[in-house]
Formats: sequence, C-alpha cells, structure tokens
Amino acid sequence: MIAVLKHELSGYFHSLTAYIFSAFLLAFVGIGALIYNIQSAVANFEYVLGYVCLGFVVIIPILTMRVIAEERKQKTDQLLYSLPIRTSQIVVGKYLALLVVYLVPLCIVALYPLIFAQFGEVYLLTSYGSLLAFFVMGAAMIAVGTFISSLTENQGFAAGIAIPVILLNYYSVTLAEYVSATASGSAAALIVIAVLLGLLIRHLTKNQNLAYGISFLIMLAVAVLFFTDSSKFEGLLPDIMTKLSLFERFYTFVNGVFDLTALIYYATVIIFFLFLSVQSLEKRRYN
Repeated sequence: MIAVLKHELSGYFHSLTAYIFSAFLLAFVGIGALIYNIQSAVANFEYVLGYVCLGFVVIIPILTMRVIAEERKQKTDQLLYSLPIRTSQIVVGKYLALLVVYLVPLCIVALYPLIFAQFGEVYLLTSYGSLLAFFVMGAAMIAVGTFISSLTENQGFAAGIAIPVILLNYYSVTLAEYVSATASGSAAALIVIAVLLGLLIRHLTKNQNLAYGISFLIMLAVAVLFFTDSSKFEGLLPDIMTKLSLFERFYTFVNGVFDLTALIYYATVIIFFLFLSVQSLEKRRYN
C-alpha cells in the first residue's frame, strides 16, 4: 500500500493534476475571503468555506477522474493485479494519495483565520471546526469520485458522471421541496432505488441471482410496509434527500454547531464507496 501511495503521489506532483486542483481550490477560497471577510468586513471565515462548497462540483472530478480510469485505459491495472498486495490495499493507497493532494492546499487555507485574527476578532473554534468538516466532506466526495472512476476507462466520462452526481447532492435539499411528499410517491421512489441497487450489484458482482434477490426483497419489504401502514411513507422521500446531502450536514458546522453524527455519516460514505471501488476492481481482476 505504501508503494502505491508513493507512486500515486509522484504521478500527481510530476503532472499538472495536483497543481490545477490546488490552484482552483485556493482561488475559490481567496475569492470567498475577499468577498466575505475583507470587502464585507465579516469575521466569520467559516462562511467562506460554505461559499467554496459549490466549487467541489468542478474540482473533485478533476482530481478523481483519472485515479483508476487511467489505469484501465493504459492496461496498467493488470500490473497492479500481479503485485503481492490485496485489491483493498491498492484502492486505499490511491485514495490516501488523493487525500494528501487535497490536504496540501488546505494547510495553506488553515492560515487564513490566523491572519485575519491579527486584524480583528475571528471565531477560531468555529473556523477550524468548519475546516475539519470541510476536509472530511471533501474526503467523502473523493471516495465517491474514486468509485465512479473505477467504473470506466474514460476520464472524461468519469468526470462527466461525477459532476452531476455532486451537483445533484448539492441541490438535493432544494429539490426535496418540489418532489412528491405523498406516501405513494415515496414508495415508488424506494422501488426505483431498489431496482438501481440491483443493477449496481449485478454490474459489480456479475451475480444476477444475488442482484435480483436483493432488489426483490427490498421491493417486497416496501410493499408490505406500505399496505400495512402507508402513513409511514408520507414525507419520506424529501426527508431521505435532505439527510443524504453531504453539504447540508456541513452547514451545521458553519452555523457554529459541532455535529459528531455528521462526521460519522461522512466516514460511512467513505467506507461504503471505497468498498464499492474494491468490488469493482475485484470484478475486473477475476474477469
């Protein structure tokens, strides 16, 4: 795993990827600090991080689009499979390299509150608590981008999928206000999710019986619960969309509340999508 980490870091810092990512992130933070802190004379640096969140829609796909897709395109993934290391170690090594690249500009950003504190009162606990959440939220999105990259050998396609996925998550709370809150609408959405989950499992495992079996069990459970007590499904779909939002949980930190459940949620997302990435590589390895 250490060898994979060193190799990936060497590749990122000997190419433009790390520098373009850092430049975009620092540019977003710099513009936000200029607008919120300097021009408007506001002491809350955490508001800048809330503003920068939308930039993840662009910079995260830039960082993650080639992490596995490039290996598949150049057929060098076959060399990785021949190494005496587990697939999980390959994925974790690549993921840690992405986190290092992500952490480098954040170390520079961490100086901003200290600089501003020299000219006024800055809420350092809130600023650095938000910065911690900002890092963990970005780490969760990097895990999502890594999984998307593992599904294709086309970097452009990987970025093209990651951008709408992150954008949809960003606007999920707003969209939740317009989706159906009825019991039947929520039940129908859960059935669609069950079908999509089955397709994903079939793609990763090539086991149709497992995929269709899990989808059928979920749809059966939804049908039984719906006909038993349909009131439980009322407003369920908007509630799910709100709770799945990575950004909405981050805004809790921006508002000055340290939410431990949000950090646990981010960690769960990271583990889940890294697991899916491992399964995606395992499928290709044994095929």
